[in-house]
Amino acid sequence: MDSAEEKPAAVIYAMENKPIVTCAGDQALFTSLYTSLAQQLPREPMEWRRTYGRAPKMIHLEANFVQFKEELLPKDGTKALLTFPFLHIYWTDCCDSEAYRSSVKEDVSRWQSSLRSHGSADWLIIVVDGGDARKKNKSNILPRSSIVDKIRGDFCNKQNDRCVVLSDPLKDSSRSQESWNSLLLKLRTLLLMSFTKNLGRFEDDMRTLREKRTQPGWSFCEYFMVQEELAFVFEMLQQFEDALVQYDELDALFTQYVLNFGAGDAAKWLGSFCSPVLNWSGLLLRRPIDMEKRNAIQRGSASLLDMRSYLFSRQCTLLIFLQRPWEVTHRALELLHNCVQELRLLEVPVLEGALDCWVFLSCLEVLHRIESCCDRAQLAANSSHTVGLWAYATDKLKSLGQLCGLVSRTGPTSEDLNRTVDLLAGLGDERPETASSLQSPYKKLKEALSSVEAFERHYLELCQAAMEMYRAIGRLRSARLLGKSLAEYYMSKGEPEQAEALLAEALRSYVCEGWSFPVTHTRKQMGECQKLLGRSVDSLQTSALLAGDTNLTTEERTRFCGDVLNYAGEPVEQGGAASAKASLDMGAFARLTRIRFRPDGATVHSGAALQVELTLRCLMPAAVRADELAVGIHLDAEHASKGGAQGRGLPGTVDFEAAVSPAGRPASLSAGPPPEMDEAHDRSPSDDSLSSAGVVCKNAHLVIRRHDSGSPQDAPRTPRGHAAPIGAAPATPVALKEGARMLTGRRIALEPGDNSVVLTAPSDEPGTYTLRQLSVTLGNVNFVLPHIYPSVQYHVYSQEPQLTVQPLAEPLLAGLPQTVKFTLLTGHYAVRKGDALQLSNSDGMPVLANAGCTARISNSGAAVSESALSVQSSDKVTSISLPPAPPYHALEFHLEVLCLIPSGPERTADERLTNGEVRHRPRSYSHPDTAMSAIDQKMSIDCPWSIYSTLLTLTFHIPFKTEHSLLSAGNRKFIRVCVHNVSDSDFTLAHVKLAEKNGPRQDGRRRASLEMRSLNATAEQLLCSKRSVHCLWEATCKEDLPSSLECVFSASFCPRRPRHAAAFQLFHYNFLLDKVPTLYSVRANMLPLAGERHCRSGSLCGLEVVIARLAEPAEGQPDVDGGGTDADGLGGSKVLYEVADSSSNWAVCGRSSGLVSMPSSGSWAHKVHIEVMPLFAGHLPFPKIKVLKYLPHNVNTIQPDADSQVENDSLSLLDKTLDDATADTASVRSRGSVQSLGEQQHRGVALPRLDPFSPGQVFNHSHARQVLVLPANDDHIVEVHAT
Repeated sequence: MDSAEEKPAAVIYAMENKPIVTCAGDQALFTSLYTSLAQQLPREPMEWRRTYGRAPKMIHLEANFVQFKEELLPKDGTKALLTFPFLHIYWTDCCDSEAYRSSVKEDVSRWQSSLRSHGSADWLIIVVDGGDARKKNKSNILPRSSIVDKIRGDFCNKQNDRCVVLSDPLKDSSRSQESWNSLLLKLRTLLLMSFTKNLGRFEDDMRTLREKRTQPGWSFCEYFMVQEELAFVFEMLQQFEDALVQYDELDALFTQYVLNFGAGDAAKWLGSFCSPVLNWSGLLLRRPIDMEKRNAIQRGSASLLDMRSYLFSRQCTLLIFLQRPWEVTHRALELLHNCVQELRLLEVPVLEGALDCWVFLSCLEVLHRIESCCDRAQLAANSSHTVGLWAYATDKLKSLGQLCGLVSRTGPTSEDLNRTVDLLAGLGDERPETASSLQSPYKKLKEALSSVEAFERHYLELCQAAMEMYRAIGRLRSARLLGKSLAEYYMSKGEPEQAEALLAEALRSYVCEGWSFPVTHTRKQMGECQKLLGRSVDSLQTSALLAGDTNLTTEERTRFCGDVLNYAGEPVEQGGAASAKASLDMGAFARLTRIRFRPDGATVHSGAALQVELTLRCLMPAAVRADELAVGIHLDAEHASKGGAQGRGLPGTVDFEAAVSPAGRPASLSAGPPPEMDEAHDRSPSDDSLSSAGVVCKNAHLVIRRHDSGSPQDAPRTPRGHAAPIGAAPATPVALKEGARMLTGRRIALEPGDNSVVLTAPSDEPGTYTLRQLSVTLGNVNFVLPHIYPSVQYHVYSQEPQLTVQPLAEPLLAGLPQTVKFTLLTGHYAVRKGDALQLSNSDGMPVLANAGCTARISNSGAAVSESALSVQSSDKVTSISLPPAPPYHALEFHLEVLCLIPSGPERTADERLTNGEVRHRPRSYSHPDTAMSAIDQKMSIDCPWSIYSTLLTLTFHIPFKTEHSLLSAGNRKFIRVCVHNVSDSDFTLAHVKLAEKNGPRQDGRRRASLEMRSLNATAEQLLCSKRSVHCLWEATCKEDLPSSLECVFSASFCPRRPRHAAAFQLFHYNFLLDKVPTLYSVRANMLPLAGERHCRSGSLCGLEVVIARLAEPAEGQPDVDGGGTDADGLGGSKVLYEVADSSSNWAVCGRSSGLVSMPSSGSWAHKVHIEVMPLFAGHLPFPKIKVLKYLPHNVNTIQPDADSQVENDSLSLLDKTLDDATADTASVRSRGSVQSLGEQQHRGVALPRLDPFSPGQVFNHSHARQVLVLPANDDHIVEVHAT
């Protein structure tokens, strides 16, 4: 309190500032409570709700309590917040009414008058109830509440909460603690309200001032002081983020004015910052506030560097408070670069080298400030944030060394010394904060500029430190760039041996990443270094690379090309090192862009002519004449094939353009090796089922490897196919392999750009030839491409003759002449005169001789000649005489063959082909891809060039599918034949015939009276694709019809177009008809009830069924296929009849089935009466009548019991095998005992069997008859009541 009283207006711009609270009234009372009040006030946080929708924050309020004086009250126009009293408190412990009226009331009135006169409305009256004062004077003591009420009535009016009571503040009791808590809460609330109100008013005034920046007379420096006042307040409240925002806004505003100045929109106040820079002492970050620069800004005399330095120092302080030191480094690096540009933009006069000094000192100052607040482990782990400053400081120190003559070989001159003195003078005196430090930036810079040795020591120290940091964090590009700068330093010092490794490392990095301009620049430096070191071959390689570099001018390229040609034209002297032959990389001289084979295709037969066309892109700026161009080839004879199949995948043209990027960098270095993909399956261990499937890269460690992060030793070397134009390290001499096969060309002129060179390739030996190396010789210089990649190969093959037979059109149809194509690839065999092919064919596929058959001889698809072909055909063998043909030609001819359609299932005896193999009759089979049946016909061909026979198979398709059926009309028999066209062609049918197959009957006689009477049209018939033709014949015979007939159906057919008489082919179809005669006839008649003309629904009707025997069984056959004996012991046959109605039109009443015994000789008829009932009216079809064979059990096999005999009318239908499985058996009634099948089989009783008759053996005359059924009479009476 004493210090506050002595210097009430002292302002310290630091974080220790607190909001000012004035105290009036009883100072002794306040002094006794000050310690407790100051300690307890900031303990509890308060929520600070700010305006404009900003997020609320929790803050701890502190206060600077000072004695109330009227001088502390703000004057009109005062905008300072740090000296602004936010709250005024009046302290009193008065409990005497006389004392209150005489002194306290008047004192409070004066205090409030002063506050009102200065517009201050934030006040509070605290009445302290100590208890000791009442004991001293008890006569005039009034209750504390009375004094408080008087004060509230006199001064508070409507603000009763502005007067609070503090009870027993010095006692340790619950009442005292509660009173303290109430007071502290009121203080925090009022202080925060006052603070928010006044801060909001200040921000509005500041915003109004900023909006006036376009008006004349507006000053950025004045506005800077106002907004910095706001930043100080935030810092005072420990809201460092908000304070940093204020400085960032000022920084952005100032930067925008500088940019506008560069665009032509200059502000008048910016002229003060364009004054010459007289001091470049660097940043000062070791003080919380640099008062010198702040005062300069307040006076308007600060330079651009002063403004930027002060702004950054304040930002740095706040970032350190926020524990974000690494952001300081990023901002510092950005600041240093921007300041250099802003000085140039504002055209501020600066002494040469002054900015380098300022940047160097600032970098080290920032680094020292970061080191002071972080330990070594943190610095090492975050070197990526500081390495930029180390590298920038190194670069500026090198610039200062070059400026002051400390890098040259001769040392600094007098002019350099004068410049050094001027630069050191601009640094001024060392600051007190760094005077005691031995490694201060000031001392380092002064020492480095004092001598060549000190400069070299400091420069190498900084350079090595920065390079190690770059390597540690994996930024190898930056490390190599810094190493290149160090190499330039060594070159300027005349130490090329130190610079060579650094330049080589940087050059490899630039080449791998495709930086064309840095490659060119570094390569020139490399050439100078190699010349100084006396390495002629390496220097020659570099000169060749530079001669082909398009980034250089034509004069420079011509100069480097002259160096190469001069060396190539020097005479060879014995023992002369300079004139020794040099082998250089091809990538420096020319680039192989394409290899093309002539003729097209990289596969030829042995002895064929083959040329290789090489397209070379010469990189030299002038035309050169090569003494020799050679291509080394390698023959792999172990994998020589007998045909051209091995070389079919070889390309005829190989382009190499994609192998090199535009920057001169091989693309293989950028993309890495191609990924090797493979399938990956994950199976369940329990049942081995597939759980998942995917793709895995087997060489992922190579594909995703960072090529730029490898060490210099691991850098990619010369890629296959193109020499890597590295030229950094000494090139390894390359040469063609001795003894290798060569394609050579001599005295070849190469112009700049693409050149075509044609060489003849050897093809005498079969095998695969690989082009491996390329060499171009110019005098003493030999340019070699050690590996040609992608691999370029051509294949020379020796092919065996091959004979193929294929249809001329698909599919081959049986029964018609079809043309097949024979193709003979002669291979290495020369067809001589007299050579013939021997075809062994089957009887089912004769070869049709054609007198006009010719053979076509071609080579690679182009016709060479045509010759007549001699074909001699016999039953077994067909001989084809071949015309002479040279090797590796194709001989083609056509032959017609005819595959006979098989007429039936009969097979002939096995025959043998001429080669001894068994000849089998071809069988037709169903083909899965078509509805036609297929027949495979095999043939054996004996060739003159081989002792083995060639087996070939031709597949023919039968265009027809033939079906037959037997139809009956009483005793008359009709045979129907249906021909289906299952092919895609249309045919014409003619001469359709059906006849009995010639042959004796079973009794050895011939049947002369059988006649097939055709009921078909005599004209030709059209049979379209996927359509059918039906033919019908009636079989008549003067005698009885035989039990079976073997028939032959024949027809002539030909394609619809073209059509001529000779084109008709004969088609046979054999089939067998069994059980031809009609044995029984069934006639049914419906009899209505007596007195009725028609049947009525619901009434019983009589169904009269007559079963008549029409024919006897054939001789040698038992009755009804093995009949039996009747009940009287007479021979005869038994049939089972059954009446059923599956359509539910009739109800069978009584017995619906029974056995009928027929005598074994003569005609016989049996009549059966069955009662049925129609269920519906209308024309109803007759009930279905079935007649089945009754086959009794075999008594010789199982002897049944006497009790198990089945009566005629008690047969169970469980054993019947009927076609209609859904027949209704519910109406079958049994008059005897019927046992189940399972029970009878258990007792060993064999049941009779029922079989259906064959089609045509039973003819039902009433099958399609209908009967008229009238509705039943309706005798019901319907009573209708009407109301």
